[in-house]
Amino acid sequence: MDTSPLSRTDLLAIERTKLANERTFLAYFRTAIVFLSSGFAILKLAVLEEIHAVGYFLLILSPLLLLTGFLRFVFMRRRIRKFYKTEN
Repeated sequence: MDTSPLSRTDLLAIERTKLANERTFLAYFRTAIVFLSSGFAILKLAVLEEIHAVGYFLLILSPLLLLTGFLRFVFMRRRIRKFYKTEN
């Protein structure tokens, strides 16, 4: 196995991968916040009484989506670290 230090290009690729993982988590977070606020809005507005089930569905889906994003973020971060530790 090659034990030479990583080149600048490789280091930048690692950073881009880490940033992409963070962006993906933030997209999950942003979507969960939108679902949560939409669910509350649907439940609070009297005009939307016919679709209260959708509001409850969004309120239930929001934390599940956030949990999925967080678990995916942690899993990918571990894989990235593990991969680049074995490459060094």
